[in-house]
This record gives sequence, structure tokens and C-alpha cells, in this order.
Amino acid sequence: MNDHSSELKGSNMKRTNKIGDALMGNLTRRDAIFAGAASFALGSLGLAASARAAAPPTKPTGQAILGFSQEVTVLHPLMTANEVDQGVWWNLFSTLWMIDAEGKFLPLLANAVPTLENGGISADGLTWRVELRRDVKWHDGKPMTSEDVKYSIGLMKNPAFRARNRTAFENIASVGVEGDHVITWKLKEPYAPLTSALSWTFIVPAHILSKDPDPNSTQFAAAPVGTGPYRFVSRKTGDHVILEANLNYFGKAPSLNRLIFKYVPDLNAMYTQFKTGEIDYVGLQGIPANFYKEATALRGRRVHAAPRAAVENLTLNLAHPVLADKAVRKALNIAIDRQSICDLVYYGLPKPANSLLTPTHWAFNPNLPKLEYDPKRAAAMLDQAGWVRGADGIRVKNGVRLSFTNSTVTGNQLRAQTQQLIADDFKKIGVEMLIKNMVAAVLWADFWRNSEFDSLMTAVTYTIASDPDVTHRFGSGAIPKETKTGSNVSQYKSAGVDALLARGRQEYNVAKRKEIYAKVQELIMDDLPFLPLFNAVEIEGTKAGLDGYAANVNVLANSWNAANWRWTA
Repeated sequence: MNDHSSELKGSNMKRTNKIGDALMGNLTRRDAIFAGAASFALGSLGLAASARAAAPPTKPTGQAILGFSQEVTVLHPLMTANEVDQGVWWNLFSTLWMIDAEGKFLPLLANAVPTLENGGISADGLTWRVELRRDVKWHDGKPMTSEDVKYSIGLMKNPAFRARNRTAFENIASVGVEGDHVITWKLKEPYAPLTSALSWTFIVPAHILSKDPDPNSTQFAAAPVGTGPYRFVSRKTGDHVILEANLNYFGKAPSLNRLIFKYVPDLNAMYTQFKTGEIDYVGLQGIPANFYKEATALRGRRVHAAPRAAVENLTLNLAHPVLADKAVRKALNIAIDRQSICDLVYYGLPKPANSLLTPTHWAFNPNLPKLEYDPKRAAAMLDQAGWVRGADGIRVKNGVRLSFTNSTVTGNQLRAQTQQLIADDFKKIGVEMLIKNMVAAVLWADFWRNSEFDSLMTAVTYTIASDPDVTHRFGSGAIPKETKTGSNVSQYKSAGVDALLARGRQEYNVAKRKEIYAKVQELIMDDLPFLPLFNAVEIEGTKAGLDGYAANVNVLANSWNAANWRWTA
């Protein structure tokens, strides 16, 4: 990547290299469990506060500094990436349509969202026709056409391309264009989740990418060109990404002239920078729950308890010799004191989870068993499965020690505390869970993609936008280590789940789909390729004068509408 850090100068912006130490508030409720967790000495490296407009501007002006604890890693919007990356993509690129916080599809590059009712989808569900806007230009001035959409779909179908999720596109048999502003495609079979999948599929420029014979080349990601409300300026690896307003944007012009996505790997340090005014918005993992009450009392700050579609969980690698044993997974599942985690670590904000979907999702199965904390029963299950306690209390079977590692991103103190609580829960039943955390850029690379972990602690949105099709997460053909696509890093395989998912994808009737996905949840929660912990609630913050923030459970990052943000004070 090119380092254009000098561009931080100018445009109402002053680069600061001031390092200030801040002593964080203590976690008195946790002192009995976590010695030394009462305070954190934190270095603070930030960017200067932004210039602000007194009223919604007619021309983009000012800037906002968005703080994230994960680094922006992938600026090619069709590649495997993390949540922060999507938060940038929404500002750099455009989809044919998007989904709002209420679950409604809204056209962007398309004039209308195709449906059976408006004739955009044929009666048999196989033929789709989309009319495109005629006023869209790429950031380099070239017009966006149907050829760009055709190329983007072809890229997602290309088995050599490192696609985030190829499942939806493998069902497209052919793609055609009718002039510059109509795109059509024919499906092999009806595919209900496609509308939702396309709401997360950002269109890329054919006139640039088609010139590179390597579809995975990093050249485009180093200087991405999109159609979104902001255009790429620069990136400094390990620190920030800068975007500036696209004055030729086809939609409503952005209010802010610049967005700076600032990487602050330690959550406590990020909260300190929010308090001192060095960053204007705290996103994703957000403000640690132990500072929630304090944050709500800060002058000049707004705190948002934003629900997410994500489920905090332990993702298990079923290829691991210990975790491959279903009896072990079932014992681990009831050995976790979820309520204590929610209450003691997260101060009662989230609720324990028992499914891959959150309770507010239309396809959530309300009849799944509630997960009860029962360490005695868990120990008995391991006894029955032949796992015998050794001299040190850790169980052994056929010479294999009942031990595995758990990894999450460094800098998240509350997750680190949760790991310790769970490790203590497991130790009570004779299981050793060792903690092996690492920086986001390492964890989300081959370590995750190639299932090199034993287990992970992370918050996963299992759906694609709002659709309950989870083929990319649990389908046997979506194991990236084997197929180079999908997100089934647990390496989970179930013929029954595969068959149900195939049925659900072809069914357009919502009531029938709900029945299918209820059974999908039953089977997956019986097999347990992951252990659900709680339904995620993100505590995010904005400066009081920064208006326009809106939480949206149907996207991965709440910077999705930063083009609507503006300074009012």
C-alpha cells in the first residue's frame, strides 16, 4: 500500500503525534476475579479534532474521525474481509440496492428493486431484469454501465477469485446486457436469498479490474475507485484510511468533506480518545461495557446502545481432535455460565444466546432449548464419553489431552475477561482452554481463513444482510480451506443441514422458509459447530454535534450512512 501520510495536512486537519497517558476507571465488580484489572495505563495516539459546520452545509465541509479497534484490511469490496472494511466500502462503493434498518430494500445503482410483483423477476423465479441509473460515474469520471455489473457478477463466480461469499452467484447460469443500462441474468434454479445477497455486493469497475490478469491482485485495493459518496485519498497501514467527498456523486451529496477511519487497537485507549475529543465516533466493538455508565454522563457526547445481528460465540474447529467429539461440544455448551458473563463482564446489557439468529429476526426459532448452566451434568457427559481426569485434573482419552486454545483480537479487555471466566468454567469439568490472542490483521488472515485455530471468540453475523440462508457459514461446500470461498471455518459438514438449506434457497414463500430455517437451527444447535454466548449489543458513541448516526442491524458497521453525517454545533 502507498503511504500518503503527508496528506493528513491541510483541509481543516492537523496531524498530532502527541502521546498522553490516561488512567482508566476501575472495574470494581471484577476485582475479585481479575487482579490487576482495576486500571489500564494507555498510550493515546490520535488525530486532531475536526472542523465543523454550524448548519447542514450545501457543500461538503469539515471532517469526522471514526475510531475502530480493527484495522481496515481489504479495500476490494468483493473479497473476504472484516466488518470495518464493509464500513469503508459503504462510503467508497455502491450496491444495486441496500437494506435499511427496517429491513426494506432501497434502490441505489438500480432504478428499482426487482420483485415478482413488479415483473423484475419472472414468475418462475429464474429470470431477473434490472434497469440501472444513467447518471452514475466512477470516481475517475468514467460512466458506470451494465458491463460493470456483469463483470462484478462474473468475478464473484470466478473460482480463482477470493470472494467473500460465492454461494449466491454459483446459481447464476448466464448474465446478459441490454445496452448500457439494463442487466439481466438467468438462474439455474429459484434462489430467494439473492436479493439480500446483492444488497451486500458492491459493484466494481470493469474498465480497471479487467486489465489485470490476476483477479486477486492488490493493485486495485491500493487505490480503489468506486461510485460511492466518498473517494479514496490515502491509507497509512496500521493507522488510518482517508476518504474525501465525491462531488460527482449521483445521490445526495455528502455533508462532510472528509472521513478518517482511525485504527485504535486497544478499546480502552479508543474510549480515552473519545473522551478527550481526538475521535468523533467510536464504532463496532465500541465503548467497553464497564464504561457505559460513565460514558452516558460525559458532556458533549452521545452514547448509542446499538443492537447487532451478531452472536458473540466460541467458533470451534471441528477438525481439532478434541473438538471433533460431539459429546465434548455438548458438555462445553452447558458448562458456560452465560448469565454471569452478561452480568459481570457486560453489566447486564446483552442477553444470553441459544441460536445462530437473534430473537428479533423473522426466522428465529423460539422453541430451541434454553441453555442452562449445569457443570455437574457436563462433567457426567464427559465421564460417559470416556474422558478420564488425569493427575492434574485435566481429562484424557486414548492419550489425547482434553485441551485446546482460544483466540480473539488483542486489545479487547472485556473479551479477555470473558475468556478467563470460560476457561475457569471449563477447568471445573476437567477441560483446559488456553488463551492465544493476536492482532486483528493476523487473526483474520490465514489463521481464520484456513482454519488454523482451535477455537475463536468473536461476534458473528451468520446471515447475509437480512436473509436467514446460512449456506456460506455452515454449508459443506463453503469451507474456505477446501474451496477457497465461504466462511465455514468450523469445517462443519451435515448432509441434513445441506439439504434443508438447498430447500430454503429455492422457496420464495416466507412462511415455508421460516419452517425450514427453524429446523436448520435445531440441527446446527444440536451439532454445535459453535457455542453461542450472547446476542451482541454495541455501545457506540458520537460527539454531540455530529448528527446523522443511525444504527442498522442489516449492515456490518454503522458507518454505512456516514454520507448523511454532519456537524450542527
